[in-house]
Amino acid sequence: MFTKGAPLLIRPRLDWAQWKWMAKFLYYTAQGVYKENTVKTVQMGLKSRELYDQICREENIKFDRSNCGIFHFYKDQSYWDNAKQVMQLYNDNGLAREEVNPAFVEVVDPALKDIKGVVGATITESDWTGDIHKFCYELAGILESKYGVVIHYNWKINHIEEVSYHDAVVIANGVGSTALAKTVGDSIDVYPVKGYSITINNVDPVYLPRVSLLDDQAKIVTSSLGNRFRVAGTAELCGENYDITRDRVEPLLKWVHDNFPHINTHDYTQWACLRPMTPNMMPIIEQSDKNAKVFYNTGHGHLGWTLGPATGKAVAELVTAH
Repeated sequence: MFTKGAPLLIRPRLDWAQWKWMAKFLYYTAQGVYKENTVKTVQMGLKSRELYDQICREENIKFDRSNCGIFHFYKDQSYWDNAKQVMQLYNDNGLAREEVNPAFVEVVDPALKDIKGVVGATITESDWTGDIHKFCYELAGILESKYGVVIHYNWKINHIEEVSYHDAVVIANGVGSTALAKTVGDSIDVYPVKGYSITINNVDPVYLPRVSLLDDQAKIVTSSLGNRFRVAGTAELCGENYDITRDRVEPLLKWVHDNFPHINTHDYTQWACLRPMTPNMMPIIEQSDKNAKVFYNTGHGHLGWTLGPATGKAVAELVTAH
């Protein structure tokens, strides 16, 4: 975790918030909450999928959605042994993941023919991918034109008292939620974990995988968006830092070269984001203890796109109930 090319990299800092978050992360790990929280996450994910289908059907949003399924593959036996247990946990809770014989990887998707050394694989055929930027952009327009929502862009709020004249305030501010919570008097356990992504443009469709991919050992996930190949992954604890470092982008490019040697990576864009992570990996959906008008919908980590509709509906119900 302390070597520069590691999928999970920790850059120690003189930062009390970092050390406190890591201590709580280790605590929750020791408590063995993985199974319980995985079940909760699966349930939220399934609810979100239902809500996405409803939104897409009713609002006709176009965002390069592909009902391609997600293919998990493993090149290490110990990772695969663990994955089989996780697969059973998912199946037992309503999310079907099927085992795929490594010899038939190419049958799932011909573009996967150059992925070597696979010892195990699963596919979740019911999952889909899409371009979150397009989705949010289209949704914002619909909210304004159809539902009369007023959206203020580039409006910086430094203290929650600035908006206290409203009936209710939902803090859904990613890694900035912690600072806003402090102005209310609350302390929430959200810490930035930096993730990186590259988008390779103008990929020859012959080499572009149709299915979304997840390499659990490398901590890398991919999506094909039109003729673009998006590759995202790695996690870095380095505080609130948006710098894009070459030693974190290189593993993504190398992963593409190793598994898709015919994809030309010359034309690509790179990006870094700060995922708002909680120590137990669960989002915070709750009412403030200090101010009854304030509610929280934050801490989704790398699953904001996956869980957003379910947690959005949950916090809306929480607000209207009070």
